[in-house]
Amino acid sequence: MDDEVLQRVFQEGGRDYIHQPSTSTSSSILQSLPLHVSFDHGCYLLIKSIQELRAAKEGLVTVGIGGPSGSGKTSLAEKVTSVIGCTVILMENYRKGAEESNDLDSIDFEALVSNMEDLMKGKDTAVPVFDFQEKRRVGSTIIRGTLSGVVIVDGTYALHAKLRSLLDIRVAVVGGVHFSLLSKVRYDIGDSCSLDNLIDSIFPLFRKHIEPDLHHAQIRINNSFVSSFREAIYKLKCKSESPNGHSDYTESGQEAQTDNFIEMYLRPPSANEEARINDWIKVRQSGIRYYLSLGDQRIVDKHFIIRPKAEFEVGKMTLGGLLQLGYNVVVSYKRESLTFNFGEVSLAFETIDSLGETFMVVRGSNRKTVGAEALRMGVCGPWIIKSYLELILEQNGVPRLNTPPPLASTSMARNQERAISAPRPIRITPNFVNQLEDLSQSWTRSPTKSKMEPVLATWHFISTVPSSANASDLATADPSSFRNNMQLAPMPDSYDFDRGLLLAVQAIQALLESKGLPIIVGIGGPSGSGKTSLAHKMSNIIGCEVVSLESYYKSEHVKDYKYDDFSSLDLSLLSKNINDIRKSRRTKIPIFDLESGFRSGFRDLEVSEDCGVVIFEGVYALHPDIRLSLDLWIAVVGGVHSHLISRVQRDKNRVGCIMSQIEVMMAVFPMFQQHIEPHLVHAHLKIRNDFDPVLSPESSLFVLKSNKQVDYQDILEILESIKVCSSVQNFIDIYLRLPGIPSNGYLTEGDCIRVRICEGRFALLIREPIREGNFIIQPKVDFDISISTVIGLLNLGYQAVAYIEASAFIYQDGKILVEVDNLQDVPSPYIQIKGVDKEAVVAAGSMLRLDGSYTTKSYLQIILESLPALEINSSGVHTQQAARLQELVEFIQSQGSSSSSESSPGREGAAIDNAIEDLQCRIKKLERWQTINTVLWTFLMSALIGYSLYQRRRR
Repeated sequence: MDDEVLQRVFQEGGRDYIHQPSTSTSSSILQSLPLHVSFDHGCYLLIKSIQELRAAKEGLVTVGIGGPSGSGKTSLAEKVTSVIGCTVILMENYRKGAEESNDLDSIDFEALVSNMEDLMKGKDTAVPVFDFQEKRRVGSTIIRGTLSGVVIVDGTYALHAKLRSLLDIRVAVVGGVHFSLLSKVRYDIGDSCSLDNLIDSIFPLFRKHIEPDLHHAQIRINNSFVSSFREAIYKLKCKSESPNGHSDYTESGQEAQTDNFIEMYLRPPSANEEARINDWIKVRQSGIRYYLSLGDQRIVDKHFIIRPKAEFEVGKMTLGGLLQLGYNVVVSYKRESLTFNFGEVSLAFETIDSLGETFMVVRGSNRKTVGAEALRMGVCGPWIIKSYLELILEQNGVPRLNTPPPLASTSMARNQERAISAPRPIRITPNFVNQLEDLSQSWTRSPTKSKMEPVLATWHFISTVPSSANASDLATADPSSFRNNMQLAPMPDSYDFDRGLLLAVQAIQALLESKGLPIIVGIGGPSGSGKTSLAHKMSNIIGCEVVSLESYYKSEHVKDYKYDDFSSLDLSLLSKNINDIRKSRRTKIPIFDLESGFRSGFRDLEVSEDCGVVIFEGVYALHPDIRLSLDLWIAVVGGVHSHLISRVQRDKNRVGCIMSQIEVMMAVFPMFQQHIEPHLVHAHLKIRNDFDPVLSPESSLFVLKSNKQVDYQDILEILESIKVCSSVQNFIDIYLRLPGIPSNGYLTEGDCIRVRICEGRFALLIREPIREGNFIIQPKVDFDISISTVIGLLNLGYQAVAYIEASAFIYQDGKILVEVDNLQDVPSPYIQIKGVDKEAVVAAGSMLRLDGSYTTKSYLQIILESLPALEINSSGVHTQQAARLQELVEFIQSQGSSSSSESSPGREGAAIDNAIEDLQCRIKKLERWQTINTVLWTFLMSALIGYSLYQRRRR
């Protein structure tokens, strides 16, 4: 690592370091840190920066993560810790006494500095533990100095001047509820209060004591996440039969957690007679801690209450600031909770003082698991789908306004006792949940807009009945035709993934209410954009059926690599299935085996109350031959699709060639430009998938790799025998590299784009895995691409510089995947243990007695090391691989050319239509330009004639 890089890392008061010279000439990630990054990108940068610093210096690496309350600091620290295994020190444990404030004077900086200095010297240290229920320190915990290779200080004041000299890396996180709350308040009270005064009111310490420190950060993260149904919480609630209903669990020795909360609901000063829960702010007090959420953000489907993770900690002064701005506490109640944990679900007995009743609540992150566990525990209803707030308001009524709203009218005054507006089940009425717009301006301040929509735009329908139709025709028409004559009006804007997921569920609610069962949804978009993820998230929320268009592949087309060709779909069978579903008839959905390339059978699908919504997802789901028979059209773009474009642009920039996004898109996604994108513009809902599956730790697998011999029976013993399944795959990995990219003399994964050919499909890997200790942390899956994308990369100048041929024997049980890889020209096989649970992967490796034999080398490195040295040509290709690489490239190009030459008549017709449409556009442009030229020429000539007449008169 170069001196100037370290100088940048330790600038502005960074602590002393011992520089160890490195022979590596590769650029450091710290040399190119962007000014502001997304949460996922920032997490990746932080992990890589910690690894580089740890390799460049001796001793402890210290990190400070600072930012306002609710910005996402703790989430970032947890995600980094899950990968690297850091020690996290929470500044909130350094409070002095029972003060409820969160200012500088309430933090014991002396104790924190002392603990940090001990750890930096390799000494053990005692870190205090603060109990927020008892409002005092209750003890301490020992951190071993010799085991703490990386220490993260997490807190609002983690970047304060008293700590900055002790930190190697400084990270600022802003956004989250901090920005959204300011935007919400700005909308509620209007422009009467300036942004600075608003910040000083609800975050009084931010501008003076927090914001100035954030500018000293080396990594600055703007967290757009506020609340999300991606990882929703599913609840079943009913009344407890007796106040002591929990005694059976207590007597059985089950440990319970007791919590006491005060729930408060604040009505905005601009409230009118329609006391909308979605306009209220919820504050939950637990001891001296306060948690805030914006409105009643939930979805109700049948007897399930579905809530997002939407609660964030704030200071007491924020609550005081809201009250000073005119918010009123209209409802307040105490909730006592006794919770028993049973693995994937929990059972809570909650007593509400205002209602005088106890409720049983089963919670979990999976809808089916929650339902099954509720039955197993004997919790069987009758179910309550109303919130405690709704029950209290039904009993006591909506509190009257203390003062009339700013825009009071006589009609408002007469209707102040109207019923509240709250979510209802999906199968009854639509639910429009309050979501605030994420804004993007100055990274430390809440960005605001002059006009904020407090509630998402509602769906509405348009009639397709011709205006010329007379009343007698309508009276004799089939009643089912009215259903088909009503269509959703498209949303005017595009939305991020979280908001799009919510809008998609709301659209289904509106369709169910207006049309009834069945509802057929189509989700289309490019490969890797997130279609499948969205479909399954929707399915988990509303309990619907998901059908992939891959099930309709024709075997002969799959063998010819025509996955992205519309003619590869069995359209006649698809149309029959959709027609059967439309008529509520049982139908047989094909099952396609991608490994064998053949249809392996059919499965029954029947429309019912439990399966009244069916989602078809695939690249061509919005093709006119399909979408016209669907009720809801959803387009998804982004994901790895956008990431590949950015990667190609970056590589081109490194070799001095500048390419625009459009140029890259047309080269690597030609089918998308010509045959997919034109259909997406017709979607009712357009979603931009900002989630980065390439960088995000949320989509990572922990992998342990070893070349130790393991018996087949030993592998089966560590897996659940009931769930275990096995398969065999043969794959070829081709590494593509752009000539001219600076390297340090040897080929690495980071310099290449890896294309995998497996069972007739192409998959893409464009991020080098993170290596930490014995672990390789990599994305869960590679992303499918078409053969035209590979050819596009070759046409852009990428060269095939290496390849790997291997066969893999795969065994899995849903939690752990064990893969035995036999690499060509490598004598012994390698075993890989993969899983999302790090501890489960470690346990599986220990059971197979692999400890001490792990390696983090890539297969590319292993293959290149096995080949004779000094046999690399000028392009970086090993001579023993050159012939086979040329053969693979020629095969890809030949398959791509044959696929593109065999276009269906529909495709040719579409191409002609596109050409005519393009010609018409050009003609219109020429006509407009001619009109403009005529006007300008007339004006010029008139001016010249007028000037000549003026000169003649003067003479």
